[in-house]
Amino acid sequence: MTIAIEKHPCFNDSSRHSFGRIHLPVAPKCNIQCNYCNRKFDCMNENRPGVTSKVLSPHQALHYLQKAMDLSPNISVVGIAGPGDPFANPEETMETLRLVREHYPHMLLCVATNGLNVLPHIDELAELQVSHVTITINAVDPEIGSEIYAWVQYRKKLYRDTNAADILLDNQLEALRKLKEKDVTVKVNCIIIPGINDRHVEEVARTVSELGADILNCLPYYNTTETVFENIPEPHPELVAAIQRETAKHLPQMKHCARCRADAIGIIGQENSDEIMKELTEAAKLPMRPSENRPFVAAASMEGVLINQHLGEADRFLVYAFDEQKQAPVFIESRSAPPAGGGTRRWEAVASVLGDCRALLVNGAGDSPKNVLKNTGLEVYTLDGVIEEGVKGVFSGKDMSHLMRISQMHACKTSCSGTGGGCG
Repeated sequence: MTIAIEKHPCFNDSSRHSFGRIHLPVAPKCNIQCNYCNRKFDCMNENRPGVTSKVLSPHQALHYLQKAMDLSPNISVVGIAGPGDPFANPEETMETLRLVREHYPHMLLCVATNGLNVLPHIDELAELQVSHVTITINAVDPEIGSEIYAWVQYRKKLYRDTNAADILLDNQLEALRKLKEKDVTVKVNCIIIPGINDRHVEEVARTVSELGADILNCLPYYNTTETVFENIPEPHPELVAAIQRETAKHLPQMKHCARCRADAIGIIGQENSDEIMKELTEAAKLPMRPSENRPFVAAASMEGVLINQHLGEADRFLVYAFDEQKQAPVFIESRSAPPAGGGTRRWEAVASVLGDCRALLVNGAGDSPKNVLKNTGLEVYTLDGVIEEGVKGVFSGKDMSHLMRISQMHACKTSCSGTGGGCG
């Protein structure tokens, strides 16, 4: 792991001026609520965990990484650090890591987590050669932990008070043990919160050192508005320095932390450039999954000529391919739509019926079904016109703004809530 540490700017102070990192923001959900955390705000001048301008799917993140490598070729580490917790979003996190490892076999991989749900994934993390993991451990005493965490969601149950802190701590310490068994380099972050855990940080250092942690990052908490701790001042630099001196008896210190955003890129301490933020924005506009192996486009139509049915009204979908030689749509078949009702499950069933389609053309659709379908790789276009023109537009990439629907009204003359209940 020595070579890896030398190339990781967060784990090695001497490398931070030579090597950059990129955080891929693919993990929006979190499974704990810290009393100092509010992810609602996004200011580009603000460096703190939990903040990102865009959330990407794994495939969007890979595209973004490819663009970022061109703009910032000194990137040596790809990390996932939120904006929630990577393992509250395990499918997205693990798929992203697999894609990066496949396309960049020599890249260092890194994740930063609260440690609650990392245990089930450690074996695969090791297989993917994820060489660095950061766990934020703010207390090893559940009484103190209960002051820091409002709740913990574990195995579909919500816990509060010392029960929550106990569950979190048990998982954190067991994760640390297992990661070290797999020879993963582990950094522990401990956030210094005046009056809460500032006299307890050395005990955290002692405990994690005994379990094999490699480095400790004692970082001052960031005062954030609209949180339980919004009236607690940030710790004085002299307090931080004193705590670092004490905890250095137990572990090497990281003292150059910039409290990075979940979409940070480049050299630590440098702000994201306008150019890279433009690439992040463009990546978020791409289909959430690639269109390969999706050779068809579907449409909702009453008579088979016009795009004139709302998604909730459709009892069938007309499926088209595209003849590249003739540059014309070709009708393939009609497929029955799932029955009305069932909410999100109905839209998931639609995605299954149209699993080989890259797009669905409808006359209207609610936000909920559009989001569900997009997450499966099926783009929903709200259009008003001839089916063949819409299908040709999807395959050719031509501008279809003249077909875009201004109104979202449908047959019952109301706007759709996307509940899956159908019309009428």
